[in-house]
Parts: sequence; C-alpha cells; structure tokens
Amino acid sequence: MDFSRYSPDHDYTDFPGAVFDCDMHLYETAESFTRHLPKQYSGLLRLAEVDGRTKMIVRGRISDYIPNPTFEVVAAPGSAIEFFSGKNTEGKDYREMITTMKAIPAFFDRDARLDLMDQMHISTILNFPTLASIVEVNFMDDPIGSQVLVHAFNQWLYEDWGFQYKDRIYTTPIINLATVEGAIEELEWVLERGAKTVLIRPAPVAGTQGSKSPFLPYADPFWARVQEAGIPVMFHASDSGYTRHANEWSGSDGEMRPFEFDVFADMSTSDRAIMDTVMSAVGHGMLSRFPGIRIGSIENGSKWLKRVIERMDSTYGKMPHLFKEHPRDVVARSLFVAPYWEDPLEPLLELIGLEHVLFNSDWPHPEGLADPNEYSRYMLDEVGVSRADADKIMGGNMYKLMGVDVPVAAAS
Repeated sequence: MDFSRYSPDHDYTDFPGAVFDCDMHLYETAESFTRHLPKQYSGLLRLAEVDGRTKMIVRGRISDYIPNPTFEVVAAPGSAIEFFSGKNTEGKDYREMITTMKAIPAFFDRDARLDLMDQMHISTILNFPTLASIVEVNFMDDPIGSQVLVHAFNQWLYEDWGFQYKDRIYTTPIINLATVEGAIEELEWVLERGAKTVLIRPAPVAGTQGSKSPFLPYADPFWARVQEAGIPVMFHASDSGYTRHANEWSGSDGEMRPFEFDVFADMSTSDRAIMDTVMSAVGHGMLSRFPGIRIGSIENGSKWLKRVIERMDSTYGKMPHLFKEHPRDVVARSLFVAPYWEDPLEPLLELIGLEHVLFNSDWPHPEGLADPNEYSRYMLDEVGVSRADADKIMGGNMYKLMGVDVPVAAAS
C-alpha cells in the first residue's frame, strides 16, 4: 500500500484497539552525553563547531554518523518510504529522496510527545535513543570507559524522559556487558528507577583481550538477574561495528553512516548483526540456561529469521549433543520480532507465530512510518489479518511481553 508522508496537519489514522508502538525514538540534546560525564572522561564525547557546522567529536575525531547531531533540522518522518519500498525507479541518491523539517517539541519533550501520541491514536510506546549508538562502537578497547559513558547517558535519559512516564512512554536505558559487575550495577540502578525493559546493542562487547559475546557464561550472573526481574531485553538496530567487515573488502576505513549507502555493505552486512546476536544467544546457550528470558528484535526487520532458523537446523542436525534443547524451540519461546513495514508479514507469522510479532513505526525516523497506524490498514486490507489478530500485533503482544497494563483511557 501507499503510506503517507509527513505533514504537520496530518489527520492520523485511528485503530479501534489499544496501540503499543514498540519502536519510537527521541532525539538527544547537546548535553545528553556530557551532563553527567565524570571529569576524567570529559572531552571524549562532545559537540564542536567545524567549518561553521556542529559536529560530534568522538575521541578527538569528527564523526559523521549523524550529519546534524543537534537535530535542529532532521529528515522528516516517513520521507524515505520510496527508497525502502524498493521503488527507486529513477536511481536517485538517498539524500535526494528524503525531505527535511525543523525539529518539533515532540522530538525532545515527553509531554509534547504525549500530546502527539494522542493525535496519532497511540496508547503506549517504547522510546529508544537515536545518537547513543555512537558510544559503544567507538570504545571497544575500553570496557570500563564504555560502561562509564553509558551510565552518564542513562542519567541524562532518566532526568529528561524517565524510564516510564505516565504508564505510556517506556524509555529504554542502555546496558553494556563489557564487565558483568558493571552491567549488574547498571541494571539495578535502572530497575530502581522504574525501567521495564533495557536496550542492549546487538553486537559483541568490549573486553580487555578483544571483544566477546554478551551471552558467554561470564555474563550468567547478569542474565540470572534479568530473569529474576522478569523484564524483556530489546536488541535494537545499532552501529554494531560491522562496517569494518565491509571496509576490509572495499579497502576503506570509514564509519557507519545511516544517510549514506554502499552497495557492497548493504548486500553483505545489513542483517548480520541481528543474525549473529540471535545465533549467539542460542548457540552459546544463554537462552537455554535462562529459559525465562524474553528478547525483542527491534528495527532489524524480519527477513533474516528464515536464514537463521535454516542454519540452526543444519548445525543441530550435525551436532545435536552440543545443544541443551532444539534451537527452534528456543526461538519459539524466547524471541519476539518487529518486522519492517516493507517486509512481507505472512512468512514471519508462519515462522514465529502471531503472538511473537510486534508492531513498530520507527517514528520519527525517515525510514519509518509518518502515520504509524496505517500499518493496521495494511494488515487488515492487504494481508487479510483478522481484527482479533490485528489487536494482538498492534498492541496486545507488546503489553503482554512488557508485563504492563493498557492505559485507562485506551482501555475504556
């Protein structure tokens, strides 16, 4: 179907059930990384004027990860619909296809966001950072520094947004597992402040002798505490460091740039981070050692899942004695997936089951939906999903996963 483009006076689509959008985003302010950064780390992350433009400086180097890290002017929500639908028939550059807009209060302020959610007919959201992805990938040689920077950011996040606001906005603090002691300490800190879920980068973490998976037995005390707390863990698309693999083939040393696309990198690395993350969580046994843990794959799409299950089946057929249980059973129990709006829905429903599919808009990012609830029309009118099943995907599954109630106004 044809999805809407952003307009400030748009008449948003309604959905008669309670909607829980599991992927909305905030835009960070200039002091989000620095307000609580300890003095000994000052200057590692900062904004600076470079040739008349504000840039993010990371460890003394200019980062172009986000062209305008002040977010005063941004790509409009949904403006990349044509690109991601695969209908770039004129061969335009990505930047040519998107439109820009001046920032609005709902990007930065939780009360303004609530007002907009009311206009959008959205009851509840999971609220992710945007620029925070830049932290961990640039400190893979510094386990302690990674966790210090993450904690400083979480402090800002809690002060400006809160981890749960009026039972409608659930903002996701970050956990870094470079050291298990630091990860547990951070987990306890965010739980004490009301966090209902946490965000972990789908990637290896920093180590003193190279990177490592966060699902190896060293991290078991952390996962035991997660299981005890009963919260789901979200693995949202990020700069997972996979650009370096494409660089090795392309003879480059550039960083990931969300607004610039490379043919080889897009073909070779687009799904690798979430595939490896899920295969590690299963293959390294964490999800079997802690069967009560639930993980969500957010803004990673869904087409990769078929390949992951095929590879798991192949490995299990060769060495079943090295698994505690069949990997298909682990995935069916533990994994929840939010598909891209452009992904075909039926194959995902067949692979993982209706109750494990989550609705997400990625608002206000350009690759997401400008009018989130239009996805319900796609499900009902084009896929032929029943109204009862649409209720589950648009909100019911997420409320159950998060263990939270539908807000009173939406319930009535």
